[in-house]
Amino acid sequence: MTWGDRPIVVAGAGSIGCFVGGLSASAGRRVSLLARPRVIAEIERFGLTLTSLEGSSWHVASGQLTLSEDPKILAEAGAVLVTVKSADTAEVAEAIARYAPPDAVVVSLQNGIANVPVLRARLPGRKVLAAMVPFNVIAAGEGRFHRATSGDIVIERDDAHTAARLSAPGLAMRATDNIAGVQWGKLLVNLNNALNALSGLPLRAQLARRDWRRLFADQIAEGLAAVRAEGIHPVSSTPVPLSWTPHLLRLPDTLFAVALAPAMKIDPQARSSMWEDLERRRRTEIEYLQGVITAIADRRGLKAPLSRRIVALIRDAEAAGEGSPRLTAEQIRSGVAKN
Repeated sequence: MTWGDRPIVVAGAGSIGCFVGGLSASAGRRVSLLARPRVIAEIERFGLTLTSLEGSSWHVASGQLTLSEDPKILAEAGAVLVTVKSADTAEVAEAIARYAPPDAVVVSLQNGIANVPVLRARLPGRKVLAAMVPFNVIAAGEGRFHRATSGDIVIERDDAHTAARLSAPGLAMRATDNIAGVQWGKLLVNLNNALNALSGLPLRAQLARRDWRRLFADQIAEGLAAVRAEGIHPVSSTPVPLSWTPHLLRLPDTLFAVALAPAMKIDPQARSSMWEDLERRRRTEIEYLQGVITAIADRRGLKAPLSRRIVALIRDAEAAGEGSPRLTAEQIRSGVAKN
């Protein structure tokens, strides 16, 4: 599978981009990474070592990749995988418009639901496909990237079978006819990103505790009320319907451990990307997650007090620049407005 002999270009190669690009290169494809100088220097020195919670491991030598911080690297692209943070989408779209061939397919592998409209508005006449990445990737340093949760990437179905063409060993991608529902479902699940960032706990340890699960359940319930008010029908990424999820999360620890914990494939050290953003003193994507819920609430006359509280706490943590504030679930809940 290639687009002729043209490379796959990962635009914004951070943790997800390095993992996806690295596995594509491991499968023998031409791959170029548009990345920051720090990432380029790390890969040039160590190559890429990619691992998964299932125990798989791959190594990609730096010579198997084309690395650059110059967007001119897009000039030969057959496919562009956009993996930048949401706030950088408009900027990367301008680079794609300027340098990438008009027939290059553009696939957004980003969090949230706002990125594809931005890309399409700035790339008229080009094929832009939405996608959903269900797993998170931990950057462990020295070119090591570990996939710490499970799931297949889901891509909007198209006549060119882009999902199948981008699939590689260890990197399954499947097509869907309802990418909007899938993305909204993922957004609701990703509301836990901020809770995890505020807790400082590993994801598995956080979800093993009922106080945190109840907070997450309340957050999903609040998010569901907002998206349903918009007439949106989110699709669960698991066999459990989203309408059931808050009830199941509220189960006592012993029942949860029997009923759901075995199905949760999460590395013991996995944390959310928002936790990593706080630890690295970077701006988070809170406005594209809880911020979406509060925006809907404003339009629809809803309250969404928990989402508003979490946005405020993340903004405080960003401003403090001290990493995760390591709050308890009760500390978060106690500040939620009652009216």
